[in-house]
Amino acid sequence: MKLNSLRSHLKALRPRQWTKNLVVFAAPLFAFEISTKSLFGGLLAFCLFCAASSSFYLLNDIFDVKSDRQHPVKCKRPIASGAVAIPTAIAMAAILLITALAIGWWNSTGLGLAILCYALLQVAYNLRLKHTVILDVIAISSGFILRAFAGAAATDIVLSSWFLLCTAMLALFLGIEKRKAELRLSELRGGKSRSVLHRYSLPLLSRMESVVTNGTIITYALWSSGPLVRGASTAWMMLTLPFVLYGVFRYQLLSDPQEIARRNNESESGGQTERPEEVLLGDKPLLLTVMAWVATTFSILFLKRYGYIS
Repeated sequence: MKLNSLRSHLKALRPRQWTKNLVVFAAPLFAFEISTKSLFGGLLAFCLFCAASSSFYLLNDIFDVKSDRQHPVKCKRPIASGAVAIPTAIAMAAILLITALAIGWWNSTGLGLAILCYALLQVAYNLRLKHTVILDVIAISSGFILRAFAGAAATDIVLSSWFLLCTAMLALFLGIEKRKAELRLSELRGGKSRSVLHRYSLPLLSRMESVVTNGTIITYALWSSGPLVRGASTAWMMLTLPFVLYGVFRYQLLSDPQEIARRNNESESGGQTERPEEVLLGDKPLLLTVMAWVATTFSILFLKRYGYIS
């Protein structure tokens, strides 16, 4: 296979969106279970979800190939442009999904079940849910929750209620921000790219955003308060709360209608909250915030493990 052909096949898998699957590492991080076993288990779950998600990206591009070829940007996608043949894409999707399911079930029932539920969710989302107001956002958030559950199953970690609530709130937040950015971009371009956007409005999404933002911050704050509320194993995790606050507010800024309009006037890269996986890679302040949160968390974990803090 030639180098250009190999690149086209890799691009068809949408590797930039694999950052979504990093959620599988949330369970060991939140549980402070950082070990060789948890790292390898999390890595396995990450790879399997990358394979499963890529299989559906391929299938989506196959089903949408006719409309994509009429689109000024999507026509450059590997399948729409003809760089990747449809029979080849079908074979790739089947191999990736079957492999992910087989290895997942072989590793553990929980991991296999998470991948199977994710696959069923993707089928339901593409056939119906993405066209149904509110349920489309819930479906998007459910995908993140399944990723977190897979990470716990692969590492034999028992999920806490605060972890599940925080993950659910954060996932809903990302889904609402995605729709908010899509709606604003559609208005700027003079046409709505998704039929479900006709049922949304910026005031409605802003009210929904307010509810889940409060839920995200409150559940994380309670979890980080420590063992007295059955949260983190140390109350020193409260030190990470400022990073979460800044990250949430920064993400809101990037999806703000006026900010999107300003960025579109200045360049062609505005409105990236339509694609959450690209925000983390493209926005330096947000990326630095995530890195600072990880560094602080590992520092607290190190100090606690060696008895410097309780």
